[in-house]
Amino acid sequence: MTCIFCAIAAGDIPATLAYESDDVVAFHDIDPKAPVHLVVIPRAHHANAAELAAADPALAGALLTVAAQLGAEHHGGFRIVLNTGPDGGQTVDHVHAHVLAGRGFGWPPG
Repeated sequence: MTCIFCAIAAGDIPATLAYESDDVVAFHDIDPKAPVHLVVIPRAHHANAAELAAADPALAGALLTVAAQLGAEHHGGFRIVLNTGPDGGQTVDHVHAHVLAGRGFGWPPG
């Protein structure tokens, strides 16, 4: 089975891009959970955040840097979420950061 995020990064599946570089791609989530909901992925396939951090710390840093830059473009704060593993809520086995903005994210959630 082909990884859907690898296909998006390769341009084989269309997506509304918010950012693109040689290493990282960001696109608008098709099922947004906030007014701004971006998905930030490395072009290289790594299953999850833990695997990426162990295999390529520089790429992990680049992913987080892009996520923070995109979040900062939306005044009022933002949230970066990296779900890891099925028990962590990860549904696509390609590491990805969700950038959520455009509304308040009070604590505790609810």
